[in-house]
Formats: sequence, C-alpha cells, structure tokens
Amino acid sequence: MKIEGEHLLPATRDRVWAALNDPDVLVKTIPGLKQLTPTGEDAYDATIELAVGPVRGTYQGKARITDKTPPERMTLAVEGGGRPGTIRAAGALTLEAQDASTLVQYVGEVQVTGVLMSVGHRLFGGVAKQLAGVFFKALEREVHQRADPEPVR
Repeated sequence: MKIEGEHLLPATRDRVWAALNDPDVLVKTIPGLKQLTPTGEDAYDATIELAVGPVRGTYQGKARITDKTPPERMTLAVEGGGRPGTIRAAGALTLEAQDASTLVQYVGEVQVTGVLMSVGHRLFGGVAKQLAGVFFKALEREVHQRADPEPVR
C-alpha cells in the first residue's frame, strides 16, 4: 500500500531536521513506538505496539535512516514481526523551508502479512492517515520544546 502526504510545521527546517534525527524525539512522536535502541550509525532495534481494527500486536524489528541529505531529505525503513504478522515499510521525507516554517512531504510503501493483513486490510488507508496526523502533532510539540540547533551544513 502506498501512503503519501504533507504537513506544514511552524518551525525552521534545521529544527525539524534535528528532531527527526533524534531517537528520543522519535519515541515520543511515532505512534506505537515503545523503544528505539541504537545498534549503529542511523540503525536501531525497535519495539512497536500497534492496533488496526480488532488486531493488536507487539512487533520487534529494525529501523534504519538512509539516503540522508541534511537538512533536505532522508529515507526511513522499518521491518519487524510479531504474533499478528510482519510489517515492512519504507518512506522518503523531504523538508522544504518556507520562511520560518517547514513543509514535510512524505511518500512511502507499506507491506503487511498475517492476521493483521487479513483482518485490517480495508482499514489501512484510514489508519495510516490518522497515524500520520498524530505523528505530526506530536512532532510539532517536540520542535517547539527544543532549543534551536546549530544550522546543518
């Protein structure tokens, strides 16, 4: 399933970039993300608790940030498995400075297997939009609580 959208954040691109590259911020902002443990440069072990319709599950997996061009774009890839099935997702984020705000555009692909797919496949589009909205509201809160970072060069 393909997901895409955009969100305007009232914060500078450097501030948004810094937040998106901070594991502590990601744990606070990504819905269902319970733990993110660094395993290398831009690589993490992840624990995610997610519910789609009546199906709930805990997933153990890995997350990686690749294709980084600070502070313009990055790709986030996540894969994991649990009792309800497996999830594999990759998404590209592009940050565009607009005065004192930042337009974040995202395009991604999600693959799901198992019980989660058989029960929740019709719900994924709506759930993905809802989770993106929750993420961006939480990210907006976090960028306002952070000090201004040094400009990315």
